[in-house]
Amino acid sequence: MLTDNLGRTVSYLRLSVTDRCNLRCVYCVTKDFTFIPHPEILRYEEMLTLIDIAARLNISKLRLTGGEPFARKGFISFISRIMNSHPEMDLRITTNGTLVEPYVQELAKLGVKRLNISLDTLDEQKFSEITGRHKLDDVLGTIDACLKAGIKLKINAVAMKGMNDSELPDFINFARENPVDVRFIEFMPMGEDTRWSENSFWSAKDILGEARTHCNLIPVARTVENKGPARMYNIEGGKGRIGLISPVSSHFCGTCNRLRITSDGKLRTCLFSDRVYNLRGILRNPRLGPETILRVIRMANMDKPLGYNLLESKERSQGVCGTQMSAIGG
Repeated sequence: MLTDNLGRTVSYLRLSVTDRCNLRCVYCVTKDFTFIPHPEILRYEEMLTLIDIAARLNISKLRLTGGEPFARKGFISFISRIMNSHPEMDLRITTNGTLVEPYVQELAKLGVKRLNISLDTLDEQKFSEITGRHKLDDVLGTIDACLKAGIKLKINAVAMKGMNDSELPDFINFARENPVDVRFIEFMPMGEDTRWSENSFWSAKDILGEARTHCNLIPVARTVENKGPARMYNIEGGKGRIGLISPVSSHFCGTCNRLRITSDGKLRTCLFSDRVYNLRGILRNPRLGPETILRVIRMANMDKPLGYNLLESKERSQGVCGTQMSAIGG
């Protein structure tokens, strides 16, 4: 087991397969962003080595993220290789949903049971304003295809006051009519050029209070299945659920069970910390091997920080870290 000096055990790895994305979401991509040079991006074979090591550390849940993972060539074949090598691992994918629909049946055949789809608005014009693209119909098509194929969905919406707060009733109705989890994630001040501000911040507490004026919400008890950072609520008379994730207003650092590896092979033990450990250099050094990576991961995890301390040390108008979200990986 991989346990840090605060007694937190890691069971969850988020692995970014690319920093490329076909959208330009305002909270993710800053104005001065640049893509990671291609030679610095991990090869799929290198990622498989890291997944093998994660399995040795009893990490049981793997989430593939981006950028947009389906934008990378060969991604479906990569999923197949993971499923064949580690059928015991709980594999999930986070995507913006715009490129997924043609692959839904193949994903189901491979055994992919869950997708997280980022969707901040149900309005076409707002979708264009947030993402820079007119792709809402593609996302909705993916959602419909996944539900028909039996793939469970979580819809993640970054909560932004003045942008999508007026759509809360629409999101509630969407969850009422469809068997999906609609989860609101508090807007985080990420990156040096963050667009976060006090005026744009919409707290989980305020979202919950307003949501209760539109429907009767029934809290979902914490279980093995429902042990993540989201506080979940059943909608009375509805097929789906509403969730709230509060990394800013009410942190969950004390129960953090995850590590992140970026698409260029940097291990991040905390989303809010810019301290990284270069696993790519070890992977590409013929004199070193998996045992070295194991030692580095164990050492890095022992010093895993409490993210809320980093958040509180920053001015609220500043980014809590210098790295933009698209480079970290969802």
